[in-house]
Amino acid sequence: MTSPKIQKDICNCFAQEVLKRIFEELGDDVFSILVDESRDISKKEQMAVVLRYVDKYGVVKERFIGLVHVMETSAACLKSAIDELFSQYNLSLARVRGQGYDGASNMAGEFNGLKALVLKDNSSAYYIHCFAHQLQLVIVALANKHDDIFFFFDKVSTLTNVVCSSCKRIDMIRESQREKLKEAIGHEEVETVSGLNQELSLARAGDTRWSSHHKTLVRLVQLYPSIIEVLEYIRNSSYTNAHQRQASGIWTYMKAYDFAYY
Repeated sequence: MTSPKIQKDICNCFAQEVLKRIFEELGDDVFSILVDESRDISKKEQMAVVLRYVDKYGVVKERFIGLVHVMETSAACLKSAIDELFSQYNLSLARVRGQGYDGASNMAGEFNGLKALVLKDNSSAYYIHCFAHQLQLVIVALANKHDDIFFFFDKVSTLTNVVCSSCKRIDMIRESQREKLKEAIGHEEVETVSGLNQELSLARAGDTRWSSHHKTLVRLVQLYPSIIEVLEYIRNSSYTNAHQRQASGIWTYMKAYDFAYY
């Protein structure tokens, strides 16, 4: 158990046993596929594949079966990766009765998207735009329709760019956060249970993920005093006038009632 190679072998064995049980439960029945791809921290495009089916008790199950590295995100490359994965686990595309992706052109394109390529092989693979993705898009779009809310998130985006644009400023936030945490622990104002009080950074919100907006605002509340200190440093430092004015504008807005209200 001290050898990384043996540890990975054991994990792979566990994974194969889990997959074996999933395919036994699925049997020869029909199923749907849910697919999404994203770039990981090592800058590799990874495609996640999930099977959705109904078991013999009538319960809808969703089971993750694999993460496939793809060289590019074109529909043809994704289709080829799915075919290879299905071949590996002895699954047939003819048994697919549904496919669910986001609304990106390479996934949901009418003529050259992954949806269209699967439909060419199996016309029964009905496509459904991911409901969670649709809801995310609707919420973000509605929020942007409100002028003050749009202005608020625009300021938050600018704040993220200003504060996180250099390693020095990020280190200043971390150091400020560490000092405030030490002081709070000394006054017994926070708990010190394992897993709490982790180092935080200001997360950047994504255009199509409302949950990322929420994460950004939660971090902003937690790091508010430290961020104010960094903005004051930029205002009073020897940076260019443009940087000073930008930081000053954000600092003024963050001190306003409207900012706290929104």
